[in-house]
Amino acid sequence: MPRVTHLKSSNHRRMPWKNGGGETVEIAVFPESAALGAFDWRVSMATVASDGPFSIFEGIDRTLSILTGNGMSLAIGGRAPVLLTRSSEPLAFPADVPVAATLADGTITDLNVMTRRGGLAHSVVRLAVDGDWTGTANAGTVLLLCRDGSLVCEYGGENAALENDDAVLAAVEHPSPFVLRGRATCYLIHIRQA
Repeated sequence: MPRVTHLKSSNHRRMPWKNGGGETVEIAVFPESAALGAFDWRVSMATVASDGPFSIFEGIDRTLSILTGNGMSLAIGGRAPVLLTRSSEPLAFPADVPVAATLADGTITDLNVMTRRGGLAHSVVRLAVDGDWTGTANAGTVLLLCRDGSLVCEYGGENAALENDDAVLAAVEHPSPFVLRGRATCYLIHIRQA
């Protein structure tokens, strides 16, 4: 993987859900071009237009965030439903237990981050950038998704101008600073060895 890769939204790959119930937009996957059951990690967006079950991914951990719409309730592994909205923190849960989704009021778009359990782990943080923001990219794989705005990401001596749904993917050897300039909601994803 190159040190920093700019992932334009126009190049994201569209494909059907694993269970055929909708469409997913793949932002990044490793190994590149891995099939839906064979990835080590995957970051994607999905449009959910009706109630129904989530696809099952054996041995995978998942984190879900709501990007657009009025929210969705998830009944995970038979537990009481949890309502996720755009203001909710990203929700982590196993992707190999039954999950039933019920829309709160109309279609939503969500962000899915998935890693293979036992080998990898991940975290997802939502950021509201308004002006200049400085953070640290931890060792591992880092993906920054820009939503609802535009900004410039400065990292490792490189600059990337990001519009809605563009992303930056970086292979980070040692914790190092990065700077965001502009106004947008962002999702900062770290993938690391478990």
